[in-house]
Amino acid sequence: MNPDGGASSSSSPPPSTSLGADADADAEAKEEERGGKQVVVVLVGPPGSGKSTFADAVVAGSTAGRPWARVCQDTIGNGKAGTKIQCLKATSDALKEGKSVLIDRCNLEREQRADFVKLGSTLHVDVHAVALDLPAKVCISRAVSRKGHEGNLQGGKAALVVNRMLQKKETPLLTEGFSRIISCNDDGDIKKAVDLYNALGPSDSLPSGIFGQKSKGPVQVGIMKFLKKGDTSSVEKSSGPKFTLSESKPGQQNPLPKHEKVEDGITCPMEVEKGLNDKNENEEHAKESDSDDVGSRTLAFPSISTADFQFDLDRASDIIVDTAADFLQKFDNIRLVLVDLSKKSKILSLVKEKASKKSIDCSRFFTFVGDITQLYTKGGLQCSVIANAANWRLKPGGGGVNAAIFNAAGESLHHATKKCADALRPGTSVIVSLPSISPLHQREGVTHVIHVLGPNMNPMRPDYLKNDYIKGSKILREAYNSLFENFASIVQSHMGKQNGMSGAEMSAFGRTSPNDTKMKREDNHGSERMKKHKLLPRIMTAKQQHECTEANTPNYHDKSMISSAAPNQAREGDIKKSGVVTNKTWGSWAQALYELAMHPEKYKNTDSILETSDELIVLKDLYPKAKRHVLVISRTDGLDSLADVRKEHLPLLRRMHSAGVKWAQKFLKEDASLVFRLGYHSVPSMRQLHLHIISQDFDSTSLKNKKHWNSFSTPFFRDSVDVIEEIEQHGSATASSDEKILAMELRCHRCRSAHPNIPKLKSHIANCNSSFPSHLLQKNRLISSSTMHMDCT
Repeated sequence: MNPDGGASSSSSPPPSTSLGADADADAEAKEEERGGKQVVVVLVGPPGSGKSTFADAVVAGSTAGRPWARVCQDTIGNGKAGTKIQCLKATSDALKEGKSVLIDRCNLEREQRADFVKLGSTLHVDVHAVALDLPAKVCISRAVSRKGHEGNLQGGKAALVVNRMLQKKETPLLTEGFSRIISCNDDGDIKKAVDLYNALGPSDSLPSGIFGQKSKGPVQVGIMKFLKKGDTSSVEKSSGPKFTLSESKPGQQNPLPKHEKVEDGITCPMEVEKGLNDKNENEEHAKESDSDDVGSRTLAFPSISTADFQFDLDRASDIIVDTAADFLQKFDNIRLVLVDLSKKSKILSLVKEKASKKSIDCSRFFTFVGDITQLYTKGGLQCSVIANAANWRLKPGGGGVNAAIFNAAGESLHHATKKCADALRPGTSVIVSLPSISPLHQREGVTHVIHVLGPNMNPMRPDYLKNDYIKGSKILREAYNSLFENFASIVQSHMGKQNGMSGAEMSAFGRTSPNDTKMKREDNHGSERMKKHKLLPRIMTAKQQHECTEANTPNYHDKSMISSAAPNQAREGDIKKSGVVTNKTWGSWAQALYELAMHPEKYKNTDSILETSDELIVLKDLYPKAKRHVLVISRTDGLDSLADVRKEHLPLLRRMHSAGVKWAQKFLKEDASLVFRLGYHSVPSMRQLHLHIISQDFDSTSLKNKKHWNSFSTPFFRDSVDVIEEIEQHGSATASSDEKILAMELRCHRCRSAHPNIPKLKSHIANCNSSFPSHLLQKNRLISSSTMHMDCT
C-alpha cells in the first residue's frame, strides 16, 4: 500500500461520499447537529510504551457513552499478528458502525501513519495522534520483563527491537493531517490522556493543536519563532508547553499578517478570523511580526495554462489543490497564494471549494484577488517570490500575467532571464533572481521570479495537445511540482543565509522535529547531492552559479526532489531543435555531469577527467565512496538514466562497460588487493547516464550515511552485466524507484551481518574476510586480480 498515493480527482469516491456534493452537505449538517465527530486515535510508541494498556483503558473505561473499538495488529489475524491492511479494514468497519477507534500498533514512522490519516480524511472523521514518549530505558525494561505478550515480543529480543525502532522514530506533526497531537512524557500524562478520552461523549470534540510536547534540545533560531504556546484554557492542562501552527496568532509566520486581504470561503481557525477583523490588533501584530520572514516564505502564483492556454478549469483546480496539499505536507512554514485579478474568478472559487473539502490549512494555502505585480502596495500581501505563467521562449509579450510581470519588472528581468535560460519546455520551471534595480524588487520586495510553462490546449498556440487531457494533466502536475520545489529551494537558501545554519539544521526546515535531526542526518542524502553540485566547480560556470542557481540549494523530501526542479538551461535552449522529450526534469545542482558530457572542452584543465572520447568520459568521483571510485559518463544527449536506455544503446553500454573494466584492471595493477564492481544506480541523483566503477573496500570518509551505503550494497545498484543482459532480452532495464531500499538497515555487503551505524559498519568491513554473496561471484560481476584475464564484454 502506498501511503503517499492519495486519491486523485478521477478515483471512485468511497460509499459515504458517492452521492456527491449534496451528500457531503447532508453529512456535514448531521455532524453539526451531533456536535462532534468520530475519532481515530493513532497511538505512537515503541513496544513497552503502554499502547495496549492505554487502548484497553479507554475502551473499558468510557463513561460518557462514546463507543470505542481497539484495532491491534498483534491480534488482528484471528488472535495472531496480522498486517496493516487488515488493521485499515477493521478501522473502516468500526467507523461505519459508528464507533471511534484506537490504533494499537507502533506507528513510529510517518509512512506507517499515513494510511490511517488518509482513511480518516476519506471518512470525514477526526484523526488524533497520541505519542507515548516515555524514556527508552523504561520501554525496554517493560518489554523485556513482560510475559505472555500478545505479539510474543518479550525477553532479550525485545530490547533489540525497541532500540532499532526508536532509531527510526519520526515525531507526529500536524502537517501529516492530524487535527490533534498529544505527547505523553510519563505515566501521569498517560493517565490524563486516558481520562480525557474516557470523558469524551458522542457529541463532544477536542480542540485542534499540539499538546504536551516538550522540547528535548536546543532549536535553531529561525525555526522556533514560527511556533507558539497553545492556549492553556483548552479542555486539559498539558504537562508541558503546547506548540501549534494552526492556533498561532496572526503576525506569526504561518497565519497571514492581519492587514492582508484573504478571499473568504476557506474556513480559518477562529483565533485567526478574530484577529483579521480587529484592525488595531492587526497593526500591533504587524509591527511585531518579521515581515521579511513572512514574505520570504510566501509564493504567489497565477493559475497555469487556464488563460491563454485554455486548460479546463475543473481539471486544473484539482491539480492545483492536490499538488499544493502534497507540497505543504513536505514543508513547514511555507505559504502558497493563488492570485487572480477578479473576485468573480472561477478558478479561485473552484480552488477554494476543493481546498476546503481537503481541510488544507487556510493560513498556508489561500486565494487572493489582486494584481500579482502589486501584491504589497495594493493588497498588503508580503511576498518575495512570484511565479510567471511564461511562454516557451521566455520572452516578454503576449498577454495576461507574462506581459504584466515583464512590464512591471523592467528590462532587468528580461536580461536576468536570458542569462539563465533561452527556452522552457512544458512541465518545467526556472528560477530567476530579480536584480535589485528592478522596479518590482524595489517597490514590491520581489526577489525572485519563477518562470513556469504548462500544457497548451489552445490550437492557436505552440505545442497544442489536441485536447489530450491525460498528457496535459500530467504536464500540468509536473509544472506545479517543479514550481513548488524550486520555491522551496529559494526559501531554504534564504533560511540558511539568514540564520547561518549548517546542512543538518537546514534539513530541519522541512518536517523534521528538533529530536529527529540524528535520524535525518543518516537518512537524507539530499546533502550529498549538494556536495556533488559543489564537487565539480568547473562544470557549472561561475556565471551560472552566481546568476542562475544562487538560490537553488536542493531540499530533498523522499521522492519529490528527483523529478521536480529547474530544467537544464543549455538543454532547454536546444529543445525545439532536437525534439528530444524526456519524462524527467533535473535541478541545476544535478546538471554537472550533463554539462561535462556535452562540453568537455570547457573543462580540459581539470585533473578529474581521466579519459575522453566521442562517446564517453571517464571521471574521478570527487566524493568517492571507496579507495577507487570513478564514473564512465555517456556523451549521448537524451540518455539521462537507465530509464532512457533501449536496445539501440547496447553498443554504447558495452563500450562503457569495457572502459570501466579497463580502468578497474589499471587500478588492480597498482593494488592487487582491490575488488571492483561495475553498476548503475536505479534512480541516479545526477543527470546523464553514468556507470560506477567502485572498489569494494568502501574505505572513504565520504561514505557517511545509510543512503550512501545502501545505494551501493542493495538491489538499488544494478550490475552492468545484468543491465546489458536485460536490455538484450527485454529491450529495456528495470529501474526500481522504491527509495525504501535506501532506508534499509545497514548490512555488510559480504557476510550480510547487521550494524547499528556507519562507523561500526566500516570497522566491521575492514576486518571481514567472508566470501562475497554467491550471486556476485557469477557472470563476472566482480573484477579482481584473479579475473583480470577475462573479457566480460
